[in-house]
Amino acid sequence: MNRSPSSRVALLAATLTVGLTVPGCVAVNERTGGASPVAGPGPAVSGTLNSAGASTQPAPFQAWSARFSAAHPEVTVNYDPVGSGGGRKQFLEGGVPLAGSDAALDDEELERARERCDGGSAMDLPVYVSPIALAYNLPGTPDLTLSPVTVARIFDQQVTDWSDPAIAADNGGAALPAGAITVVNRSDDSGTTENLIAYLVANAPDDFPHEVTDTWPVAGGEAAKGTSGVVDAIKAGEGSIGYADESQVGDLGRAEVVAAGQAVGPTAEAAAKVVDVSEPVPGRPEGDLAIEVNRTPEEAGVYPIVLVSYQIACTTYATQQEADLVKAFIGYTSSQQGQKDAADIAGSAPLSPERSDAIAAALGSITASS
Repeated sequence: MNRSPSSRVALLAATLTVGLTVPGCVAVNERTGGASPVAGPGPAVSGTLNSAGASTQPAPFQAWSARFSAAHPEVTVNYDPVGSGGGRKQFLEGGVPLAGSDAALDDEELERARERCDGGSAMDLPVYVSPIALAYNLPGTPDLTLSPVTVARIFDQQVTDWSDPAIAADNGGAALPAGAITVVNRSDDSGTTENLIAYLVANAPDDFPHEVTDTWPVAGGEAAKGTSGVVDAIKAGEGSIGYADESQVGDLGRAEVVAAGQAVGPTAEAAAKVVDVSEPVPGRPEGDLAIEVNRTPEEAGVYPIVLVSYQIACTTYATQQEADLVKAFIGYTSSQQGQKDAADIAGSAPLSPERSDAIAAALGSITASS
Protein backbone atom coordinates (compact mmCIF):
# COMPACT_ATOMS: atom_id res chain seq x y z
CA MET A 1 0.00 0.00 0.00
CA ASN A 2 1.29 3.50 -0.83
CA ARG A 3 2.06 5.80 2.06
CA SER A 4 0.40 9.20 2.05
CA PRO A 5 2.66 12.15 1.12
CA SER A 6 2.56 13.43 4.71
CA SER A 7 3.53 10.06 6.21
CA ARG A 8 6.44 9.74 3.78
CA VAL A 9 7.75 13.14 4.86
CA ALA A 10 7.38 12.20 8.53
CA LEU A 11 9.18 8.91 7.97
CA LEU A 12 11.98 10.63 6.10
CA ALA A 13 12.40 13.18 8.89
CA ALA A 14 12.43 10.47 11.55
CA THR A 15 14.87 8.25 9.69
CA LEU A 16 17.49 10.61 8.32
CA THR A 17 19.94 13.13 9.67
CA VAL A 18 21.58 15.03 6.86
CA GLY A 19 25.30 15.42 7.32
CA LEU A 20 27.45 17.25 4.80
CA THR A 21 25.36 19.64 2.72
CA VAL A 22 26.41 20.44 -0.84
CA PRO A 23 24.27 22.92 -2.84
CA GLY A 24 22.10 21.01 -5.28
CA CYS A 25 23.18 17.68 -3.84
CA VAL A 26 21.90 15.05 -1.47
CA ALA A 27 24.72 14.07 0.88
CA VAL A 28 24.15 11.88 3.90
CA ASN A 29 26.71 10.38 6.23
CA GLU A 30 24.72 9.92 9.45
CA ARG A 31 21.57 8.11 10.37
CA THR A 32 19.44 8.12 13.51
CA GLY A 33 16.96 5.37 14.23
CA GLY A 34 15.12 3.17 11.77
CA ALA A 35 15.99 -0.35 10.73
CA SER A 36 19.37 -1.94 11.21
CA PRO A 37 22.18 -0.92 8.84
CA VAL A 38 22.81 -2.81 5.64
CA ALA A 39 25.49 -5.43 5.82
CA GLY A 40 26.80 -7.97 3.38
CA PRO A 41 29.83 -9.78 2.04
CA GLY A 42 32.65 -8.03 0.25
CA PRO A 43 35.58 -5.76 1.09
CA ALA A 44 35.29 -2.81 3.45
CA VAL A 45 34.82 0.39 1.48
CA SER A 46 35.78 3.99 2.13
CA GLY A 47 35.88 7.31 0.33
CA THR A 48 33.38 9.58 -1.40
CA LEU A 49 30.97 8.28 -4.02
CA ASN A 50 29.61 11.07 -6.21
CA SER A 51 26.56 10.50 -8.37
CA ALA A 52 24.30 12.73 -10.43
CA GLY A 53 21.17 12.39 -12.49
CA ALA A 54 17.43 11.91 -12.40
CA SER A 55 15.43 14.37 -10.31
CA THR A 56 13.13 11.46 -9.44
CA GLN A 57 15.81 9.77 -7.32
CA PRO A 58 16.56 12.20 -4.41
CA ALA A 59 13.98 10.69 -2.04
CA PRO A 60 15.16 7.08 -2.34
CA PHE A 61 18.77 8.28 -2.51
CA GLN A 62 18.49 9.89 0.90
CA ALA A 63 17.27 6.63 2.40
CA TRP A 64 19.93 4.64 0.56
CA SER A 65 22.75 7.04 1.45
CA ALA A 66 21.82 7.14 5.13
CA ARG A 67 21.67 3.38 5.61
CA PHE A 68 24.76 2.70 3.48
CA SER A 69 26.85 5.30 5.30
CA ALA A 70 25.69 3.92 8.65
CA ALA A 71 27.07 0.53 7.64
CA HIS A 72 30.20 2.10 6.14
CA PRO A 73 31.16 5.10 8.35
CA GLU A 74 34.12 6.00 6.15
CA VAL A 75 31.89 6.53 3.10
CA THR A 76 30.03 9.67 2.04
CA VAL A 77 27.54 9.36 -0.81
CA ASN A 78 26.59 12.52 -2.73
CA TYR A 79 23.80 12.84 -5.27
CA ASP A 80 23.17 15.86 -7.51
CA PRO A 81 19.64 15.76 -9.06
CA VAL A 82 20.55 17.56 -12.29
CA GLY A 83 18.17 15.48 -14.40
CA SER A 84 18.62 12.27 -16.35
CA GLY A 85 20.31 13.89 -19.34
CA GLY A 86 22.70 15.82 -17.13
CA GLY A 87 23.56 12.71 -15.15
CA ARG A 88 24.33 10.67 -18.25
CA LYS A 89 26.45 13.53 -19.60
CA GLN A 90 28.49 13.80 -16.40
CA PHE A 91 28.97 10.03 -16.33
CA LEU A 92 30.10 9.82 -19.95
CA GLU A 93 32.50 12.74 -19.46
CA GLY A 94 34.05 11.05 -16.43
CA GLY A 95 32.69 13.54 -13.91
CA VAL A 96 30.95 10.90 -11.78
CA PRO A 97 31.43 7.13 -11.54
CA LEU A 98 27.71 6.50 -11.13
CA ALA A 99 24.70 8.12 -12.81
CA GLY A 100 20.96 8.01 -12.18
CA SER A 101 18.70 8.10 -15.21
CA ASP A 102 15.03 7.52 -16.00
CA ALA A 103 16.11 6.41 -19.47
CA ALA A 104 18.75 3.86 -20.37
CA LEU A 105 21.81 4.82 -22.42
CA ASP A 106 21.14 4.82 -26.15
CA ASP A 107 23.39 3.09 -28.69
CA GLU A 108 25.55 6.19 -29.26
CA GLU A 109 26.00 6.69 -25.52
CA LEU A 110 26.90 3.03 -25.03
CA GLU A 111 29.63 3.41 -27.64
CA ARG A 112 30.99 6.55 -25.94
CA ALA A 113 30.97 4.72 -22.62
CA ARG A 114 33.70 2.33 -23.79
CA GLU A 115 36.34 5.06 -23.51
CA ARG A 116 34.90 6.38 -20.25
CA CYS A 117 34.86 2.87 -18.77
CA ASP A 118 38.56 2.14 -19.39
CA GLY A 119 37.80 -0.21 -22.24
CA GLY A 120 34.90 -1.89 -20.47
CA SER A 121 31.24 -1.18 -21.04
CA ALA A 122 28.44 0.62 -19.24
CA MET A 123 25.56 -1.17 -17.55
CA ASP A 124 22.03 0.17 -17.04
CA LEU A 125 20.81 -1.40 -13.79
CA PRO A 126 17.13 -0.80 -12.85
CA VAL A 127 16.87 0.14 -9.17
CA TYR A 128 13.80 2.39 -8.90
CA VAL A 129 10.39 1.74 -10.43
CA SER A 130 7.68 4.34 -9.95
CA PRO A 131 4.48 5.43 -11.67
CA ILE A 132 4.48 8.75 -13.49
CA ALA A 133 1.41 10.60 -12.28
CA LEU A 134 -0.63 12.85 -14.52
CA ALA A 135 -0.93 15.45 -11.77
CA TYR A 136 -3.54 18.18 -11.97
CA ASN A 137 -4.77 21.23 -10.08
CA LEU A 138 -8.55 21.35 -10.34
CA PRO A 139 -10.19 22.34 -7.03
CA GLY A 140 -13.47 20.50 -6.58
CA THR A 141 -12.44 17.68 -8.95
CA PRO A 142 -11.14 14.85 -6.77
CA ASP A 143 -11.50 12.20 -9.47
CA LEU A 144 -10.47 12.36 -13.10
CA THR A 145 -10.23 9.59 -15.70
CA LEU A 146 -8.54 10.06 -19.07
CA SER A 147 -8.29 7.75 -22.08
CA PRO A 148 -4.93 7.51 -23.88
CA VAL A 149 -6.27 9.52 -26.83
CA THR A 150 -7.50 12.30 -24.56
CA VAL A 151 -4.19 12.39 -22.70
CA ALA A 152 -2.38 12.65 -26.03
CA ARG A 153 -4.62 15.45 -27.28
CA ILE A 154 -4.27 17.40 -24.04
CA PHE A 155 -0.49 17.22 -24.06
CA ASP A 156 -0.37 18.00 -27.79
CA GLN A 157 -2.39 21.21 -27.17
CA GLN A 158 -5.39 19.96 -29.15
CA VAL A 159 -7.75 19.78 -26.15
CA THR A 160 -7.35 23.10 -24.38
CA ASP A 161 -10.39 23.46 -22.08
CA TRP A 162 -11.52 21.29 -19.19
CA SER A 163 -15.10 21.34 -20.47
CA ASP A 164 -14.09 19.62 -23.73
CA PRO A 165 -16.53 16.81 -24.70
CA ALA A 166 -13.67 14.31 -24.88
CA ILE A 167 -12.92 14.77 -21.19
CA ALA A 168 -16.61 14.53 -20.33
CA ALA A 169 -16.90 11.29 -22.31
CA ASP A 170 -14.00 9.79 -20.34
CA ASN A 171 -15.83 10.65 -17.10
CA GLY A 172 -19.23 9.12 -17.66
CA GLY A 173 -20.59 12.15 -19.51
CA ALA A 174 -20.06 14.52 -16.58
CA ALA A 175 -18.72 17.79 -17.94
CA LEU A 176 -16.11 19.62 -15.90
CA PRO A 177 -16.43 23.39 -15.39
CA ALA A 178 -15.04 25.42 -18.27
CA GLY A 179 -11.47 26.63 -17.85
CA ALA A 180 -8.27 26.75 -19.84
CA ILE A 181 -5.91 23.78 -19.57
CA THR A 182 -2.30 24.71 -18.86
CA VAL A 183 0.10 21.89 -19.67
CA VAL A 184 3.27 21.91 -17.57
CA ASN A 185 6.23 20.10 -19.10
CA ARG A 186 9.90 19.68 -18.28
CA SER A 187 12.27 22.31 -19.63
CA ASP A 188 15.37 20.13 -19.21
CA ASP A 189 16.39 16.83 -20.78
CA SER A 190 14.35 14.33 -18.84
CA GLY A 191 13.87 10.60 -18.69
CA THR A 192 10.43 11.23 -17.22
CA THR A 193 9.57 13.14 -20.40
CA GLU A 194 10.90 10.30 -22.53
CA ASN A 195 8.79 7.76 -20.65
CA LEU A 196 5.59 9.79 -21.03
CA ILE A 197 6.20 10.37 -24.75
CA ALA A 198 6.86 6.65 -25.24
CA TYR A 199 3.46 5.92 -23.67
CA LEU A 200 1.69 8.52 -25.84
CA VAL A 201 3.33 7.37 -29.07
CA ALA A 202 2.53 3.72 -28.31
CA ASN A 203 -1.12 4.35 -27.48
CA ALA A 204 -2.17 7.33 -29.60
CA PRO A 205 0.36 7.95 -32.39
CA ASP A 206 -2.13 9.84 -34.58
CA ASP A 207 -2.94 12.22 -31.76
CA PHE A 208 0.63 12.71 -30.56
CA PRO A 209 2.68 12.69 -33.79
CA HIS A 210 6.15 13.14 -32.31
CA GLU A 211 9.35 11.17 -31.95
CA VAL A 212 10.30 9.62 -28.61
CA THR A 213 12.85 11.97 -27.06
CA ASP A 214 13.89 13.25 -23.65
CA THR A 215 13.16 16.85 -24.71
CA TRP A 216 9.53 18.03 -24.69
CA PRO A 217 8.46 18.47 -28.35
CA VAL A 218 5.27 20.56 -28.08
CA ALA A 219 5.22 24.35 -27.87
CA GLY A 220 2.60 26.32 -25.99
CA GLY A 221 2.75 24.94 -22.46
CA GLU A 222 4.57 26.08 -19.34
CA ALA A 223 8.07 24.70 -18.92
CA ALA A 224 9.73 24.01 -15.58
CA LYS A 225 13.06 22.49 -14.60
CA GLY A 226 13.19 19.19 -12.75
CA THR A 227 10.48 17.19 -11.05
CA SER A 228 10.13 19.70 -8.23
CA GLY A 229 9.82 22.56 -10.71
CA VAL A 230 6.97 20.84 -12.55
CA VAL A 231 5.14 20.04 -9.30
CA ASP A 232 5.54 23.61 -8.04
CA ALA A 233 4.22 25.02 -11.33
CA ILE A 234 1.15 22.77 -11.23
CA LYS A 235 0.45 23.75 -7.63
CA ALA A 236 0.74 27.44 -8.52
CA GLY A 237 -1.62 27.34 -11.50
CA GLU A 238 -5.27 26.37 -11.19
CA GLY A 239 -6.28 24.42 -14.30
CA SER A 240 -2.78 22.98 -14.77
CA ILE A 241 -1.84 19.42 -15.60
CA GLY A 242 1.63 17.92 -15.88
CA TYR A 243 3.62 14.77 -15.29
CA ALA A 244 5.94 13.77 -12.44
CA ASP A 245 7.11 10.88 -10.31
CA GLU A 246 4.04 9.98 -8.24
CA SER A 247 5.98 10.09 -4.97
CA GLN A 248 6.63 13.80 -5.38
CA VAL A 249 3.24 15.25 -6.41
CA GLY A 250 1.98 15.73 -2.85
CA ASP A 251 -1.67 16.77 -2.51
CA LEU A 252 -2.28 17.32 -6.22
CA GLY A 253 -4.88 15.23 -8.01
CA ARG A 254 -3.76 12.17 -9.91
CA ALA A 255 -5.65 11.16 -13.04
CA GLU A 256 -6.53 7.54 -13.66
CA VAL A 257 -5.81 6.34 -17.19
CA VAL A 258 -7.73 3.77 -19.18
CA ALA A 259 -5.68 0.62 -19.78
CA ALA A 260 -7.00 -2.78 -20.88
CA GLY A 261 -10.51 -1.33 -20.76
CA GLN A 262 -10.45 -0.12 -17.16
CA ALA A 263 -9.36 2.97 -15.24
CA VAL A 264 -6.09 2.44 -13.37
CA GLY A 265 -4.43 4.82 -10.95
CA PRO A 266 -0.69 5.47 -10.48
CA THR A 267 0.01 3.13 -7.58
CA ALA A 268 3.21 1.23 -6.83
CA GLU A 269 1.35 -2.08 -7.19
CA ALA A 270 0.04 -1.19 -10.66
CA ALA A 271 3.48 0.05 -11.71
CA ALA A 272 5.14 -3.15 -10.55
CA LYS A 273 2.79 -5.17 -12.73
CA VAL A 274 3.87 -3.39 -15.93
CA VAL A 275 7.50 -4.27 -15.23
CA ASP A 276 6.50 -7.90 -14.79
CA VAL A 277 4.93 -7.95 -18.27
CA SER A 278 7.87 -6.19 -19.97
CA GLU A 279 10.88 -7.63 -21.79
CA PRO A 280 14.60 -6.79 -21.74
CA VAL A 281 15.90 -4.46 -24.45
CA PRO A 282 17.60 -6.66 -27.07
CA GLY A 283 21.19 -6.27 -28.21
CA ARG A 284 22.58 -4.71 -25.03
CA PRO A 285 26.10 -5.29 -23.64
CA GLU A 286 26.60 -8.15 -21.21
CA GLY A 287 25.34 -7.19 -17.78
CA ASP A 288 23.11 -4.39 -19.07
CA LEU A 289 19.54 -4.91 -17.81
CA ALA A 290 17.61 -2.17 -19.63
CA ILE A 291 13.87 -2.88 -19.79
CA GLU A 292 11.60 -2.38 -22.81
CA VAL A 293 8.54 -1.19 -20.88
CA ASN A 294 5.26 -2.60 -22.18
CA ARG A 295 3.18 0.55 -22.77
CA THR A 296 0.14 -1.32 -24.10
CA PRO A 297 -0.47 -4.11 -21.56
CA GLU A 298 -3.43 -6.42 -22.04
CA GLU A 299 -3.50 -7.51 -18.41
CA ALA A 300 -5.95 -5.83 -16.02
CA GLY A 301 -4.76 -3.55 -13.24
CA VAL A 302 -1.55 -2.49 -14.98
CA TYR A 303 -0.56 1.20 -14.98
CA PRO A 304 1.46 1.77 -18.17
CA ILE A 305 2.94 5.23 -17.54
CA VAL A 306 5.93 4.27 -15.44
CA LEU A 307 9.54 5.22 -15.15
CA VAL A 308 12.17 2.61 -14.66
CA SER A 309 15.08 4.54 -13.21
CA TYR A 310 18.57 3.17 -13.60
CA GLN A 311 21.87 3.43 -11.84
CA ILE A 312 24.44 3.46 -14.63
CA ALA A 313 27.85 2.01 -13.87
CA CYS A 314 30.98 0.81 -15.64
CA THR A 315 32.27 -2.74 -15.78
CA THR A 316 35.80 -1.34 -15.46
CA TYR A 317 37.03 1.52 -13.27
CA ALA A 318 40.44 3.15 -13.00
CA THR A 319 40.93 2.21 -9.34
CA GLN A 320 39.92 -0.67 -7.10
CA GLN A 321 38.51 1.75 -4.53
CA GLU A 322 36.10 3.22 -7.07
CA ALA A 323 35.07 -0.21 -8.34
CA ASP A 324 34.44 -1.48 -4.82
CA LEU A 325 32.41 1.62 -3.84
CA VAL A 326 30.13 1.41 -6.88
CA LYS A 327 29.68 -2.35 -6.56
CA ALA A 328 28.87 -2.17 -2.85
CA PHE A 329 26.44 0.73 -3.16
CA ILE A 330 24.42 -0.69 -6.05
CA GLY A 331 24.55 -4.07 -4.39
CA TYR A 332 22.66 -2.56 -1.50
CA THR A 333 20.23 -0.31 -3.44
CA SER A 334 19.15 -3.22 -5.64
CA SER A 335 18.84 -5.68 -2.75
CA GLN A 336 15.49 -6.54 -1.20
CA GLN A 337 16.42 -4.41 1.84
CA GLY A 338 17.40 -1.45 -0.34
CA GLN A 339 14.18 -1.78 -2.32
CA LYS A 340 12.15 -1.85 0.89
CA ASP A 341 13.91 1.27 2.16
CA ALA A 342 13.07 3.12 -1.07
CA ALA A 343 9.46 1.94 -0.98
CA ASP A 344 9.06 3.10 2.62
CA ILE A 345 10.26 6.60 1.75
CA ALA A 346 9.08 7.11 -1.84
CA GLY A 347 6.24 4.61 -2.32
CA SER A 348 8.11 2.99 -5.20
CA ALA A 349 7.52 -0.51 -6.54
CA PRO A 350 10.15 -2.94 -5.20
CA LEU A 351 12.01 -5.10 -7.67
CA SER A 352 11.22 -8.77 -7.75
CA PRO A 353 13.80 -11.08 -6.10
CA GLU A 354 14.66 -12.39 -9.57
CA ARG A 355 15.56 -8.90 -10.83
CA SER A 356 17.60 -8.19 -7.70
CA ASP A 357 19.50 -11.43 -8.30
CA ALA A 358 20.14 -10.46 -11.93
CA ILE A 359 21.65 -7.14 -10.84
CA ALA A 360 23.82 -8.90 -8.27
CA ALA A 361 25.14 -11.17 -11.03
CA ALA A 362 25.87 -8.16 -13.26
CA LEU A 363 27.76 -6.42 -10.46
CA GLY A 364 30.09 -9.39 -10.31
CA SER A 365 31.63 -8.23 -13.59
CA ILE A 366 32.87 -4.89 -12.15
CA THR A 367 36.68 -4.78 -11.98
CA ALA A 368 39.51 -2.25 -11.83
CA SER A 369 41.97 -1.63 -14.65
CA SER A 370 44.82 -0.97 -12.25
